[in-house]
Amino acid sequence: MNVLQLCPRVPYPPTDGGAIAMYDVTAGLVRAGHRVTLLAANTPKHRQATDALAHLGPTLRLVLVDVDTALSPLKALRNLLFSPHPYNVERFMSDALADKLAELLTTETFDVVQMEGTFVAWYVDVVRRVAPEVPTVLRAHNVEHEIWDQLAQGERQPLKARYLRHLARRLKKFEAHYLPRFSAVAAITEPDQRRLRQLGCPEPVTFIPAGVDLTRVQPDPAIKAQPKTLFFLGSLDWRPNQEGLEWFLQHVWPGAKKRHPELQLHVAGKNMPDSIKQLRLDGVQVHGFVESAPRFMQQYEVMIVPLLSGGGMRVKIIEGMALGKCIISTGLGSEGIAVKHLHDILVCDDAQQWMEVLSWYCHGEFCYKGVGEQARRTAQLLYDNEQVVQRFVELYQRVGAGQRVALPPR
Repeated sequence: MNVLQLCPRVPYPPTDGGAIAMYDVTAGLVRAGHRVTLLAANTPKHRQATDALAHLGPTLRLVLVDVDTALSPLKALRNLLFSPHPYNVERFMSDALADKLAELLTTETFDVVQMEGTFVAWYVDVVRRVAPEVPTVLRAHNVEHEIWDQLAQGERQPLKARYLRHLARRLKKFEAHYLPRFSAVAAITEPDQRRLRQLGCPEPVTFIPAGVDLTRVQPDPAIKAQPKTLFFLGSLDWRPNQEGLEWFLQHVWPGAKKRHPELQLHVAGKNMPDSIKQLRLDGVQVHGFVESAPRFMQQYEVMIVPLLSGGGMRVKIIEGMALGKCIISTGLGSEGIAVKHLHDILVCDDAQQWMEVLSWYCHGEFCYKGVGEQARRTAQLLYDNEQVVQRFVELYQRVGAGQRVALPPR
């Protein structure tokens, strides 16, 4: 097939969950013999060169359009007063990107257009106007309004909570209007699949999890994990990650460290705010951005995911599972992943539960290595990227893609 994939950023390098989820589908489609044109907003935060994906070969073409998505208080205020769209979506609305999408659709023949997430869902109207015969698939990485509603509920500052609720309401209205306009929606978790149906998305609304290229996350037997060590790894410009880590450091870590002085916590992630970079807590080491997530994860014994808000699927959990790591997560953090407490993950939600599980770990009262080994088996069975890509191809075929005469190679 000839696939046009529209992304809100260049999904390279694959160092965070969103980039990994987009990149692995792109690479998987190419490896499976399909041609992909990846049209991406080239944003200030994730700017890449035009040859960033050249290593994927000649059947992948990267088309970039500069889009300034930088946060601006003035633009946010103007949006609040005059725009019908939520500000976090409006930042990705670009006439130049819409024009490039229309140009591609009028000068070439595509079998399907896949859009990656709510922030680029607005462009479905361009496809419907210019090439209405081409099926459109939305890959719903999250149901965005749910995340912002959860953040609003957890916000203690009244003015900020009010603004977050306002964003959540606008996002819900936007998603209810635009998401049902696609030929099909691929939800990244089964709970999100149910939420998307409740929004009014017509069938097919199918569940296709995020996958991981298992060749990229092979355990290295030469790396030995340091004993009695925890680690946190996640993009720290994503507010739910910040919120979860701050909660853990405030409500769990002091008590756990007092009970178990030998315990150490290692924190890494990109775009780390100064408040975390400058942490000076006993037993906590802040690493900042790490070049190799798999190498970092293998140096420590237990992964923590203290997520209190958010949606979609934590791809970093899948990577940790693929590396055979024992993972302790909140129920929300592990939502949508086919794991079971005390089998291939440990799940706890309040501070007391966290400290109890950490005591089990420090006292050797459960086999954390056995939990990690089972997690690795689960990842291999359910989350291999080749299986995920095949499910996307089956969805494309279900909505009528690939039924036209094949085009000659570029």
